[in-house]
Amino acid sequence: MEASQPCFENINGSCRRTPRRFAEQTALYITLILGDALCISGNVMVIISISYFKQLHSPTHFLVLSLAFADFLIGVLVLPFSIIRVVESCWYFGDEFCMFHSSLDIACSLASIFHLCFISIERYFAVSNPLTYHLKFTTSVLILLVCLGWLVPITFVSVLSYSNTYANRLHDVIAAPPCKGSCQMEFNDLMTVINFLIYLIPFSLMVGMYAKVFVIARKQARLIESITVKTTTVEEYSIRVGKRERKAAKTLGIAIGAFTICWMPIFLDVAVDTIFNVITPVALYEAFYWISYFNSSLNPLIYAFFFPWFRETVRLIVTCKILRTDYSDTDLFKE
Repeated sequence: MEASQPCFENINGSCRRTPRRFAEQTALYITLILGDALCISGNVMVIISISYFKQLHSPTHFLVLSLAFADFLIGVLVLPFSIIRVVESCWYFGDEFCMFHSSLDIACSLASIFHLCFISIERYFAVSNPLTYHLKFTTSVLILLVCLGWLVPITFVSVLSYSNTYANRLHDVIAAPPCKGSCQMEFNDLMTVINFLIYLIPFSLMVGMYAKVFVIARKQARLIESITVKTTTVEEYSIRVGKRERKAAKTLGIAIGAFTICWMPIFLDVAVDTIFNVITPVALYEAFYWISYFNSSLNPLIYAFFFPWFRETVRLIVTCKILRTDYSDTDLFKE
């Protein structure tokens, strides 16, 4: 094992590399690169599936498409540089790109939060009244939600990164003080509170919406059990559609639960460190961050396990059948 060396030779205030054995370094690179490949490939499958197959052109799936695009950006533009930084324990790409990298990281993460929040609202209306919900969630409403899901995070990141507010009374959020080659994001008290509220408010709204969804789903299940065989055509259609909507709501609820488990540690850590002026060890802070990154790879896996339509679209894409024949009108909801 090599002794600790500076990230930049002959530069005062340079960060120092964390000594790693060659085997440890290689294992870290392989593991993290495979995780990034899973993130990119899984979200590419979601993007292609929803873009290509006409039956998936619905408000829910378009919101999922925008969510997958945010996770795809993390996999392509954020994770490769984060992998090098965490394994080498140095940032070699300059201060300006560090700012861009950190801003993109936060923007895409917050975009995921807002999209999941909007999906929970959309699922509530879909489950509570499946027959009239399409009249409420029109194309204009969908466009508005997608725009808000991106504009609010981008605006927040712009204020955080480039305004004078960011420059006042900064506190460190990891153990070591800033040094050349660290690329660590810092927050003042005001921005930390705003950052935490941007997480807490949508999260609370998501929990509230899904609590109502599960209450409605339970009532509908009891109603279905009490209905006799002689039902009208409208009632049969409502039952069939309601069953599908509840299944989608349950699966997306699992996605939100996974999001909460992955992202809450890092949000709480940043808030506690900044507000109470305490220090988190570097290794623990990095662990929290990579747990949050894992969420970008997790959603496609959840779809693969719980959505038969996603498994079918992946099969058609991987076998390149969509390149030889037009499968865009394929019936993906055969059950």
